Amino acid sequence: MTDEVKRKKALITGATGQDGSYLIELLLDKGYEVHGVIRRASTFNTGRIDHIFQDPHEKNLRLILHHGDLADANTIRKLIYKVQPDEIYNLGAQSHVRVSFDIPEYTANITGLGVLRLLEAIKDFEEYTGKKVKFYQASSSEMFGAALPPQNELTQFQPRSPYGVAKVFGYYTTKNYREAYGIFGVNGILFNHESPRRGETFVTRKIARGIARIMAGLDKKIYLGNLDARRDWGYAPEYVEAAWLMMQPPAPDDYVIGTEQSHSVRDLLDTAFSYVGINDWEQYVGIDPRYFRPTEVENLVADASKAKKKLGWEPKVKFEELIKMMMDSELKHHGLNPPKK
Repeated sequence: MTDEVKRKKALITGATGQDGSYLIELLLDKGYEVHGVIRRASTFNTGRIDHIFQDPHEKNLRLILHHGDLADANTIRKLIYKVQPDEIYNLGAQSHVRVSFDIPEYTANITGLGVLRLLEAIKDFEEYTGKKVKFYQASSSEMFGAALPPQNELTQFQPRSPYGVAKVFGYYTTKNYREAYGIFGVNGILFNHESPRRGETFVTRKIARGIARIMAGLDKKIYLGNLDARRDWGYAPEYVEAAWLMMQPPAPDDYVIGTEQSHSVRDLLDTAFSYVGINDWEQYVGIDPRYFRPTEVENLVADASKAKKKLGWEPKVKFEELIKMMMDSELKHHGLNPPKK
C-alpha cells in the first residue's frame, strides 16, 4: 500500500476557529489529510490558518478547504460522501454564550441541530458504504451551568443559556446515535480553553487586548460584565490534543477536560494588569450591564480524573502562564515590548 492509501482523513467543521486551527496543525503533524469546512462569507475569515494554507494547485495536497454550513444537511451529506473521512471533528457552533441569548433560535439550529445533521449523514454513509467513521462532538462545560463544582462525567447538566441547552442537545444526540446505531461518537466536555488565537469578544482575549490598547494609548477603559464569575481556564492546543486522544481507543466514551483549577474574572484582571506593572486596575475597568447574562453560571471547575486515567492526558500550561502568553502576543501586536522575564 502507498502512503496515500494509508493516510488517515479527517473532516473538521469550524476549521477557521481557535480550536480548528490548532487541530489542523496537530493532525497535519500526525500525517493526516485534513479537510476543513468553512462558511462562505463576503470577507476572508481564514486568518488563523493562513500560515498553513496550501494552494489547491499544489501536488500532494494535505489541507483542503470546503465551503459548508451546519444549517445545510445536503451539503454536509455531500461532503462526507466526497471526502470519505476516517474521523469527523465537529467544532462548528455559534459559540458565544452571551450572544446566544440574543439569537437563541440560530444558536439552537447550528449548535444543536447541526450535530443531528452530521450524525444522520454519518449513519446513512456507514449503512450505504460499510465504512466506519469516528465522530467527535465538541461539548462544553456550559452544559453544567448551575451544577455545583467540581463537575465530571456523572454531574447532572443544568444549562443556564441557549448555548448550554443546545450543547446538551448535541451531547445526548451523540450518545443516542452511539447507542442506537453503533456509531463511534465521543463527547469532549471541554472547559474554557484560551490562546492568543481566541476570538476578541471572549473575556480572556478581550482583557489582554484591552490592556495592550490602554498601554498603547488607544483606549482608556475595558468594559466587562460579571467580574465574580469563576472559570477553569486552560490552553487550547492541549485541549485539541485531548480531542484527538479520545478518538484513538477501540471503544467510544465521553470525557471531561480541564485544569481542575478555578479563577474569577477579577483574578484574571489581577494577573494580566500586574504583569504590565499596573496594580490599581479598577480605574481602567468599567462595568456594562449589557455584558451580564440573564442567567449566570457562577463556578465551573473540572474533575478531569477520568481523562488522566484512561487517556493519559494532563494539562501542562497553568493559568498565570496562559495569561502572560496572551498578554505577550497582544503587546507585540500593538508594537509594545512584553515585560522582561
